[in-house]
Amino acid sequence: MHELAITKSMLDLVLGQAEKAEAKEVGQINLVIGEMCGVVDECVQFYFNFLSQGTIAEGAALSFTMVPTMARCRVCDKPFELKEFDWTCPYCQGDKIEIIAGKELFVESIEVK
Repeated sequence: MHELAITKSMLDLVLGQAEKAEAKEVGQINLVIGEMCGVVDECVQFYFNFLSQGTIAEGAALSFTMVPTMARCRVCDKPFELKEFDWTCPYCQGDKIEIIAGKELFVESIEVK
Protein backbone atom coordinates (compact mmCIF):
# COMPACT_ATOMS: atom_id res chain seq x y z
CA MET A 1 0.00 0.00 0.00
CA HIS A 2 2.98 2.34 0.37
CA GLU A 3 3.10 2.49 -3.43
CA LEU A 4 0.17 4.95 -3.33
CA ALA A 5 2.14 7.50 -1.27
CA ILE A 6 5.29 6.92 -3.33
CA THR A 7 3.40 7.37 -6.59
CA LYS A 8 1.68 10.53 -5.32
CA SER A 9 5.04 12.03 -4.31
CA MET A 10 6.59 11.04 -7.64
CA LEU A 11 3.71 12.59 -9.60
CA ASP A 12 3.90 15.81 -7.55
CA LEU A 13 7.64 16.02 -8.29
CA VAL A 14 7.12 15.35 -12.00
CA LEU A 15 4.33 17.90 -12.33
CA GLY A 16 6.40 20.51 -10.47
CA GLN A 17 9.37 20.00 -12.77
CA ALA A 18 7.16 19.98 -15.87
CA GLU A 19 5.61 23.27 -14.75
CA LYS A 20 9.07 24.82 -14.30
CA ALA A 21 9.94 23.70 -17.83
CA GLU A 22 6.65 25.15 -19.09
CA ALA A 23 5.81 21.75 -20.58
CA LYS A 24 2.47 21.05 -22.16
CA GLU A 25 2.72 17.28 -21.78
CA VAL A 26 4.75 14.65 -19.94
CA GLY A 27 5.69 11.87 -22.36
CA GLN A 28 7.76 9.51 -20.21
CA ILE A 29 8.94 9.15 -16.64
CA ASN A 30 12.02 7.02 -15.96
CA LEU A 31 12.16 5.54 -12.46
CA VAL A 32 14.93 3.66 -10.65
CA ILE A 33 13.79 1.20 -7.98
CA GLY A 34 16.06 -0.91 -5.78
CA GLU A 35 15.03 -4.44 -4.84
CA MET A 36 15.22 -3.68 -1.13
CA CYS A 37 12.60 -0.92 -1.36
CA GLY A 38 9.82 -3.46 -1.72
CA VAL A 39 8.11 -1.30 -4.34
CA VAL A 40 6.04 -3.24 -6.88
CA ASP A 41 6.22 -1.59 -10.31
CA GLU A 42 2.76 -2.86 -11.32
CA CYS A 43 1.26 -1.11 -8.29
CA VAL A 44 3.06 2.14 -9.11
CA GLN A 45 1.70 1.90 -12.68
CA PHE A 46 -1.83 1.28 -11.39
CA TYR A 47 -1.79 4.23 -9.00
CA PHE A 48 -0.10 6.46 -11.58
CA ASN A 49 -2.85 5.75 -14.12
CA PHE A 50 -5.43 6.79 -11.52
CA LEU A 51 -3.64 9.79 -9.99
CA SER A 52 -2.47 11.33 -13.26
CA GLN A 53 -5.97 11.60 -14.74
CA GLY A 54 -6.70 15.18 -15.74
CA THR A 55 -3.05 16.27 -15.48
CA ILE A 56 -0.43 16.87 -18.17
CA ALA A 57 1.10 13.52 -17.12
CA GLU A 58 -2.01 11.55 -18.04
CA GLY A 59 -1.03 8.86 -20.53
CA ALA A 60 2.70 9.24 -19.86
CA ALA A 61 4.76 6.07 -20.10
CA LEU A 62 6.50 4.84 -16.99
CA SER A 63 9.85 3.12 -17.42
CA PHE A 64 11.28 1.11 -14.54
CA THR A 65 14.94 0.26 -13.99
CA MET A 66 15.19 -2.34 -11.24
CA VAL A 67 18.46 -2.37 -9.26
CA PRO A 68 19.52 -5.67 -7.69
CA THR A 69 20.71 -5.80 -4.11
CA MET A 70 24.50 -5.60 -4.06
CA ALA A 71 26.92 -5.85 -1.16
CA ARG A 72 30.63 -5.45 -0.57
CA CYS A 73 32.51 -7.79 1.72
CA ARG A 74 34.36 -5.94 4.48
CA VAL A 75 36.88 -8.78 4.71
CA CYS A 76 37.99 -9.26 1.08
CA ASP A 77 36.49 -6.01 -0.30
CA LYS A 78 34.80 -7.73 -3.27
CA PRO A 79 31.32 -6.67 -4.45
CA PHE A 80 28.63 -9.30 -5.06
CA GLU A 81 24.89 -9.64 -5.60
CA LEU A 82 23.04 -10.68 -2.47
CA LYS A 83 20.82 -13.72 -2.68
CA GLU A 84 17.58 -13.83 -0.70
CA PHE A 85 18.71 -16.19 2.08
CA ASP A 86 22.49 -16.10 1.68
CA TRP A 87 24.15 -12.99 3.01
CA THR A 88 27.68 -14.35 3.09
CA CYS A 89 30.48 -13.43 0.73
CA PRO A 90 30.74 -15.98 -2.11
CA TYR A 91 34.49 -15.34 -2.32
CA CYS A 92 35.67 -15.70 1.31
CA GLN A 93 32.46 -16.77 3.09
CA GLY A 94 32.76 -13.74 5.37
CA ASP A 95 29.62 -12.37 6.97
CA LYS A 96 30.76 -8.77 7.44
CA ILE A 97 29.12 -6.96 4.54
CA GLU A 98 27.81 -3.54 3.62
CA ILE A 99 24.90 -2.89 1.27
CA ILE A 100 26.09 -0.85 -1.73
CA ALA A 101 23.03 -1.00 -4.02
CA GLY A 102 19.37 -1.94 -3.93
CA LYS A 103 17.92 0.87 -1.80
CA GLU A 104 17.45 3.30 -4.68
CA LEU A 105 14.09 4.94 -5.32
CA PHE A 106 14.13 8.03 -7.52
CA VAL A 107 12.96 9.70 -10.72
CA GLU A 108 15.92 9.39 -13.07
CA SER A 109 14.52 11.60 -15.84
CA ILE A 110 11.36 13.09 -17.29
CA GLU A 111 10.60 13.57 -20.96
CA VAL A 112 8.30 16.52 -21.64
CA LYS A 113 6.88 18.27 -24.70
